[in-house]
Amino acid sequence: MPHDVISTCPVCASELAVTRLRCGECGTTIEGEFTVGRFGRLSREQLQVLESFLRSRGNLRDMERELGISYPTVRARVEALVRALGFGPRDEADPPTPAEAAATAAATAEEVAAARREVLERLSRHELTAEAAAEAIRTLGRSVR
Repeated sequence: MPHDVISTCPVCASELAVTRLRCGECGTTIEGEFTVGRFGRLSREQLQVLESFLRSRGNLRDMERELGISYPTVRARVEALVRALGFGPRDEADPPTPAEAAATAAATAEEVAAARREVLERLSRHELTAEAAAEAIRTLGRSVR
Protein backbone atom coordinates (compact mmCIF):
# COMPACT_ATOMS: atom_id res chain seq x y z
CA MET A 1 0.00 0.00 0.00
CA PRO A 2 1.51 3.36 -1.01
CA HIS A 3 2.18 6.00 1.62
CA ASP A 4 2.02 9.78 1.33
CA VAL A 5 5.33 11.44 0.51
CA ILE A 6 6.78 13.43 3.37
CA SER A 7 8.03 16.86 2.36
CA THR A 8 10.36 17.80 5.21
CA CYS A 9 13.47 16.13 6.53
CA PRO A 10 12.82 14.36 9.85
CA VAL A 11 16.34 15.29 11.02
CA CYS A 12 16.73 18.98 10.15
CA ALA A 13 13.23 19.99 8.90
CA SER A 14 14.56 21.18 5.51
CA GLU A 15 12.54 20.52 2.37
CA LEU A 16 13.11 17.08 0.88
CA ALA A 17 13.62 16.50 -2.85
CA VAL A 18 12.08 13.57 -4.69
CA THR A 19 14.84 11.89 -6.70
CA ARG A 20 13.13 8.91 -8.29
CA LEU A 21 9.72 8.34 -9.85
CA ARG A 22 8.40 4.97 -11.02
CA CYS A 23 5.32 4.05 -13.02
CA GLY A 24 3.48 1.22 -11.27
CA GLU A 25 1.91 0.11 -14.54
CA CYS A 26 4.85 -0.22 -16.95
CA GLY A 27 7.81 0.06 -14.59
CA THR A 28 9.33 3.13 -16.24
CA THR A 29 11.67 4.89 -13.81
CA ILE A 30 12.71 8.53 -14.00
CA GLU A 31 15.54 9.85 -11.88
CA GLY A 32 16.32 13.49 -11.20
CA GLU A 33 15.53 16.09 -8.61
CA PHE A 34 11.88 17.06 -8.24
CA THR A 35 10.04 19.10 -5.63
CA VAL A 36 6.88 17.84 -3.96
CA GLY A 37 5.08 20.98 -5.14
CA ARG A 38 3.18 23.51 -3.12
CA PHE A 39 0.34 21.11 -2.26
CA GLY A 40 2.78 18.44 -1.07
CA ARG A 41 4.09 20.84 1.57
CA LEU A 42 0.70 21.31 3.22
CA SER A 43 -0.02 19.74 6.60
CA ARG A 44 -2.86 17.24 6.97
CA GLU A 45 -4.98 19.94 8.63
CA GLN A 46 -4.31 22.36 5.77
CA LEU A 47 -5.26 19.67 3.24
CA GLN A 48 -8.48 19.08 5.20
CA VAL A 49 -9.30 22.80 4.96
CA LEU A 50 -8.50 22.82 1.24
CA GLU A 51 -10.68 19.77 0.59
CA SER A 52 -13.53 21.29 2.60
CA PHE A 53 -13.14 24.54 0.66
CA LEU A 54 -13.42 22.67 -2.63
CA ARG A 55 -16.35 20.50 -1.48
CA SER A 56 -18.23 23.58 -0.32
CA ARG A 57 -17.37 25.47 -3.51
CA GLY A 58 -15.80 28.18 -1.32
CA ASN A 59 -18.84 28.68 0.92
CA LEU A 60 -17.29 29.42 4.32
CA ARG A 61 -20.58 28.86 6.17
CA ASP A 62 -20.73 25.32 4.75
CA MET A 63 -17.11 24.83 5.80
CA GLU A 64 -17.99 26.06 9.29
CA ARG A 65 -20.64 23.33 9.59
CA GLU A 66 -18.50 20.62 7.99
CA LEU A 67 -15.39 21.30 10.07
CA GLY A 68 -17.30 22.10 13.27
CA ILE A 69 -15.42 25.35 13.89
CA SER A 70 -16.48 29.00 14.10
CA TYR A 71 -16.76 31.24 11.06
CA PRO A 72 -13.81 33.48 12.10
CA THR A 73 -11.67 30.36 12.58
CA VAL A 74 -12.65 29.11 9.10
CA ARG A 75 -11.67 32.48 7.62
CA ALA A 76 -8.37 32.45 9.51
CA ARG A 77 -7.57 28.91 8.37
CA VAL A 78 -8.41 29.72 4.76
CA GLU A 79 -6.19 32.81 5.00
CA ALA A 80 -3.37 30.72 6.53
CA LEU A 81 -3.84 28.17 3.72
CA VAL A 82 -3.58 30.92 1.11
CA ARG A 83 -0.31 32.10 2.70
CA ALA A 84 1.02 28.53 2.98
CA LEU A 85 0.42 28.10 -0.75
CA GLY A 86 2.56 31.16 -1.37
CA PHE A 87 -0.11 33.58 -2.50
CA GLY A 88 0.89 36.17 0.09
CA PRO A 89 -1.10 38.36 2.44
CA ARG A 90 -4.29 40.13 1.54
CA ASP A 91 -4.23 43.72 0.31
CA GLU A 92 -2.97 45.97 3.12
CA ALA A 93 -5.89 48.34 2.44
CA ASP A 94 -8.17 45.65 3.86
CA PRO A 95 -6.88 45.11 7.44
CA PRO A 96 -8.38 42.27 9.44
CA THR A 97 -11.11 43.01 11.91
CA PRO A 98 -10.32 42.42 15.61
CA ALA A 99 -12.34 39.18 15.44
CA GLU A 100 -10.36 38.05 12.37
CA ALA A 101 -7.07 38.91 14.07
CA ALA A 102 -8.10 36.93 17.17
CA ALA A 103 -9.24 34.01 15.00
CA THR A 104 -5.92 34.08 13.11
CA ALA A 105 -4.01 33.92 16.40
CA ALA A 106 -6.23 31.05 17.57
CA ALA A 107 -5.81 29.23 14.26
CA THR A 108 -2.03 29.65 14.45
CA ALA A 109 -2.02 28.21 17.97
CA GLU A 110 -4.24 25.35 16.79
CA GLU A 111 -1.93 24.72 13.82
CA VAL A 112 1.12 24.59 16.10
CA ALA A 113 -0.71 22.19 18.44
CA ALA A 114 -1.70 20.02 15.47
CA ALA A 115 1.87 20.06 14.17
CA ARG A 116 3.16 19.03 17.62
CA ARG A 117 0.65 16.15 17.70
CA GLU A 118 1.83 15.08 14.25
CA VAL A 119 5.48 15.08 15.40
CA LEU A 120 4.55 12.96 18.43
CA GLU A 121 2.54 10.57 16.26
CA ARG A 122 5.51 10.20 13.90
CA LEU A 123 7.74 9.57 16.92
CA SER A 124 5.37 6.85 18.16
CA ARG A 125 5.46 5.21 14.69
CA HIS A 126 9.29 5.31 14.85
CA GLU A 127 9.44 7.61 11.81
CA LEU A 128 11.47 10.10 13.88
CA THR A 129 14.19 9.74 16.46
CA ALA A 130 13.63 11.32 19.85
CA GLU A 131 16.27 13.94 19.01
CA ALA A 132 14.61 14.83 15.69
CA ALA A 133 11.19 15.05 17.36
CA ALA A 134 12.58 17.28 20.11
CA GLU A 135 14.19 19.58 17.53
CA ALA A 136 10.98 19.70 15.47
CA ILE A 137 8.97 20.68 18.55
CA ARG A 138 11.60 23.31 19.49
CA THR A 139 11.34 24.71 15.94
CA LEU A 140 7.56 24.88 16.27
CA GLY A 141 7.94 26.76 19.54
CA ARG A 142 10.19 29.31 17.82
CA SER A 143 7.66 29.82 15.01
CA VAL A 144 4.99 30.97 17.50
CA ARG A 145 7.07 33.86 18.86
